[in-house]
Amino acid sequence: MFSANAMAKILIITGVIIVITGIIFLVLDKLPSFSFRVPLDILIKRKGYIFYFPLGLCILISIILTIIFHILR
Repeated sequence: MFSANAMAKILIITGVIIVITGIIFLVLDKLPSFSFRVPLDILIKRKGYIFYFPLGLCILISIILTIIFHILR
């Protein structure tokens, strides 16, 4: 098991990564030509509602995280 010191370090590093990711999303949102839409994203526009499910983005993030965790293993 993890000691309290190791768990604290992991939580701090995770928090820093989340903050950096949030800052990156804020900066990318201000760019006029940047869009997170990739192929396989589902977008249904009907009268009165819009349904958007980022399936392609989910798959892309899953592949990237799988590679990172495989390297760190």
